[in-house]
Amino acid sequence: MNPAVKNTLLFAIVGAMILYSGFTQSWNTALLILNMGLISAIMALGVNLQWGFAGLFNVGIMGFVALGGLAAVLVGMPATPGAFAAGGWNIAGALLFGVATIVAVVLTRRAMAQGWARGTVTLALLIAGFFFYRALFDPGVEAVEAINPAGTGYLGGLGIDRGLWVALAWPVGGLFAAGAAWVIGRTALGLRSDYLAIATLGIAEIIIAVLKNEDWLARGVKNVVGLPRPTPYEIDLQNDPGFVENAALYGFDPVTASTLFVKLAYAGLFTVVLVILLILAQRALNSPWGRMMRAIRDNEVAAEAMGKDVTARHLQIFVLGSAVCGIAGAMMTTLDSQLTPGTYQPLRFTFLVWVMVIVGGSGNNFGSVLGGFLIWFLWVQVEPMGLWLMELITAGMAEGSALRAHLIESAAHMRLFTMGLVLLLVLRFSPRGLIPER
Repeated sequence: MNPAVKNTLLFAIVGAMILYSGFTQSWNTALLILNMGLISAIMALGVNLQWGFAGLFNVGIMGFVALGGLAAVLVGMPATPGAFAAGGWNIAGALLFGVATIVAVVLTRRAMAQGWARGTVTLALLIAGFFFYRALFDPGVEAVEAINPAGTGYLGGLGIDRGLWVALAWPVGGLFAAGAAWVIGRTALGLRSDYLAIATLGIAEIIIAVLKNEDWLARGVKNVVGLPRPTPYEIDLQNDPGFVENAALYGFDPVTASTLFVKLAYAGLFTVVLVILLILAQRALNSPWGRMMRAIRDNEVAAEAMGKDVTARHLQIFVLGSAVCGIAGAMMTTLDSQLTPGTYQPLRFTFLVWVMVIVGGSGNNFGSVLGGFLIWFLWVQVEPMGLWLMELITAGMAEGSALRAHLIESAAHMRLFTMGLVLLLVLRFSPRGLIPER
């Protein structure tokens, strides 16, 4: 079969599956799958840049996604009244002093010759800097978190709540993730691939731990709810006589129509972002830069012999891929309209994104997008399908049967079983993915 026809057919099958869930379940469910599928496709695209282009094994994806979610809070939510006056400047000063201490240590170590004197001065600078940092930081944090802790208790953000301007948080999320990736890459990209994976996983856990525990930043596990969004609010649509009249013409009640309209608006925005990123990724893949990255991936020694700076190029693509994941994280938080750090589970959802890339086709941007839609659809639908299957299998068993109860309860575990099964089948019958790299 012609590859173009085959690829089109695969996307059509996934689209038909989403439409089928709309006809048989509800259009709310279908649009939710579509929106999260778009976000998942963007995440898979970011990981494919790192792994498919350069062979970088990053398992810290959720850390960069969480930074994107933090950007949505810091851009969209209003500043907490009185927070900066109470302790915000203390926190800002402490953070700047911490950075200055690190810079001073680095410059001192460069200026002094190796020996006991350099070690002593370094230790003295670090100890003095730590105590001064805590003397500024701790009172500021206590003052900020004491301001209406049930409702705020954090610094807040820029308060950008003006229609589509809310989407400014998405590129900011990409910048946050890119900045973190640059710091990580400068220290970890010289490591072997397995050590890089361990390092990125550990740093992702650190990022999420900071979000959970530093209440002054984004309320920690108390969560930030009611984030502004770039789409209309359902209640405003329901109070609009023109919208209610149009909904009635199509046979919808105002509540259902407003919900569907908002989700369709999100789908339109997410599609625009995905198309832009896909076009840029394709142009990069087919450019001399993309060919160089694949050459480095396939044989680093040969690329270095040709004069290529492998570490610098790895850092470049690591930052780009992480930025794409940060954009997806900001979009997901905006869609949910809340930041819940407890839901960022690095191992579980990192595994899911990697399955998307491998099943779709590592090294192929369209394959990653297809994998994002397909795997997310299965992730949502497998559990109800598994419950239906177990009820069908146990239909002839007695109501009080322990085996029947066990099998029905086991339907909740069908998700991970199905992900593993799909991964095994693809690796056996199409090891390069459904849409392999050319």
